Amino acid sequence: MRSDRLFDLIQILRDGKLHRAADLAARLEVSTRTIWRDMGTLQASGLPVEGERGVGYMLTAPITLPPVALTLQEMEALRLGIALVASAADAGLSYAAHTLGQKIAAVSPAAGNLPPVDTFVFAGPEAQKAAPHLPPLRAAISACEKLDMTYRDLAGRESLRRIRPLQLEYWGRVWTATAWCERRRDFRSFRVDLIRHLAPTGETFSAEPGKTLADFKARMATAPSTSSQSTSSSP
Repeated sequence: MRSDRLFDLIQILRDGKLHRAADLAARLEVSTRTIWRDMGTLQASGLPVEGERGVGYMLTAPITLPPVALTLQEMEALRLGIALVASAADAGLSYAAHTLGQKIAAVSPAAGNLPPVDTFVFAGPEAQKAAPHLPPLRAAISACEKLDMTYRDLAGRESLRRIRPLQLEYWGRVWTATAWCERRRDFRSFRVDLIRHLAPTGETFSAEPGKTLADFKARMATAPSTSSQSTSSSP
């Protein structure tokens, strides 16, 4: 069906890269002329698709969601997720969660039929202490930048680290940052609420074998009880 093909085109274009009509046609098993018509339809619908015949097509901005019908249970799950992000994440994501919740409530009749969110299931003081450190950690993960960190473990021991941040995870109350610690020359998972100070170094890192997130996950999959899985409080 054409509607399915248009949806598939949107998913392909989400990567932000330039796609030739001939390549899209081969992938979707239609003619190049069909792709030209489909792209015209997407552009006419208001999607930020730019391009032309003989050059290619790409999405130039984030796109809006198509109409979605949600059940009450799906709406409750979505609302709880938004409330969790709004209460536990950094200021930028918290604001985005609030505005997203307002947009959903404005267009969904089901939103008014749901009971108030139970705030006790959400973030506590640990997440609030972690919040200031989340934006620089997220930025460093995205930019592959090393950070200098002052860390105080659960026993009160303070140490200075230079880390390669790889991943952030939220465990209901506690945020953790998985990183390659250059001091220990091994992976470590740090509780973000125990970080005292973070400073960018301006030094980037590449995906060296043995030091990547994929390497960490492979180690955890084969040896889930190794010490590096429980080093959030180690010096």
